[in-house]
Amino acid sequence: MSRLIVVSNRVNPPADSGVGTAGGLAMALAAALREDKGLWFGWSGQTVEQYTGQMSMQKVGGVTVALLDLEEQDQQEYYNGYANRTLWPLFHYRPDLVSYERSFDEGYERVNTRFAETLLPLIGPDDLIWVQDYHLIPLARELRKRGVKNRIGFFLHIPWPARRILSTLPRHAELVEAMFSYDLIGFQTEDDVEAFTDYAVHDAQAVLSKDGVVHAWGQAAHVKAFPIGIDADDFAETLKSERAELFHRTMLKSQGGRKMLLGVDRLDYSKGLEERFTAYETLLANNPGMHGHLFLLQIATRSRDEVDAYQDLRARLDNLSGKINGAYATIDWVPLRYVNRPYRRDELAGIYRAADIGLVTPLRDGMNLVAKEYVAAQDPSNPGVLVLSQFAGAAETMKDALIVNPLSREDVSEAIHRGLTMPLAERKRRWESLFHNVQTNDVGRWRDDFVACLKAADLHPTEDTDLTPLAVGE
Repeated sequence: MSRLIVVSNRVNPPADSGVGTAGGLAMALAAALREDKGLWFGWSGQTVEQYTGQMSMQKVGGVTVALLDLEEQDQQEYYNGYANRTLWPLFHYRPDLVSYERSFDEGYERVNTRFAETLLPLIGPDDLIWVQDYHLIPLARELRKRGVKNRIGFFLHIPWPARRILSTLPRHAELVEAMFSYDLIGFQTEDDVEAFTDYAVHDAQAVLSKDGVVHAWGQAAHVKAFPIGIDADDFAETLKSERAELFHRTMLKSQGGRKMLLGVDRLDYSKGLEERFTAYETLLANNPGMHGHLFLLQIATRSRDEVDAYQDLRARLDNLSGKINGAYATIDWVPLRYVNRPYRRDELAGIYRAADIGLVTPLRDGMNLVAKEYVAAQDPSNPGVLVLSQFAGAAETMKDALIVNPLSREDVSEAIHRGLTMPLAERKRRWESLFHNVQTNDVGRWRDDFVACLKAADLHPTEDTDLTPLAVGE
């Protein structure tokens, strides 16, 4: 019987819909695998003194998981190194933060080989294999070397960089060539698809056929956008939970009649937190009449503390939040509440619902599911307003948000002001359109569309296949 095998760097399915911190990838994959009775394979997050290749299998939240331990050297070179010091900043358009070290590259290849060797005995002849994200780009190539003929798909959860940015990566051609061992390559947006095919055409002389198949390096891969969503129905149930209602009441009491602006992000330089704080500072400077009548709650969960760039960012945000509060706070009003602790998904649902403005202003993001969760949490009779970066993947379909350039403090400041003064009728109209999008393009559709395409894509051209080169984006 055919199964779906999902492979990702970390395996962390939530125990239930309300417990645990909000994680877009974890929530999406767990929702997919519960229905398909599949297998989730990946790193346990634990390190051992010496790698043995042994794995453990267990059931978590209705999902069967297979966990592999890695060595400390693997963690430093593959995860902290190539994945998070090389690919992450590069793919988020920050080449100035990229670290190029040969040991990182070697660790990345080594761990992908270990994943392939350990996964191999678990693969049945009819299983579909779905590999997730930038940590595991070479995995299909390693599986093919070991004789795996199964359909293998790959989905990138972060942005794909423009050709000129990608070309700064040593051995960039080898990385992209490895992707052509997949049968299906999925991206979040059409912009990402165009960036990928632009590289393939100009740097690998690829040929694009009209059916969406890209031919390069003697191989063929179907390339398509699959915008990820949330489990909208499950999130609606979460809003009814006792914990969500408690946090909603707590936030309303804490607001004291003030308007609340809300940001919920992982503490990362891609999220535009410094620019957001500066835009809020501009709003306060330009609108003294608003003082005492609003505040910004920024939840920024710490991550990757061992990476220097993240330590530096945290220090800058601490200083900036202190500067803003020092300049504007009074004895009974703190304009910026900056919190670094994580919150459970049901707790966040209640916090979302209380917010008048949802600020989702990354400098670059694959999709950003916070935007969709914020919309799903709103009161239909009195919804808040979503302020959304044009550089978030979500902006491609969530057109009724207030779309902003996160690099412009004036643009973001003016959008916040517009949202705070927006008539109820307009807020309702915009929210209804956004909520329809969230419900329609949910995680179930993402899963079904990807798996159906992986099953159906004809990757073996016949004499009738049109291989006439197409212009990128045609």
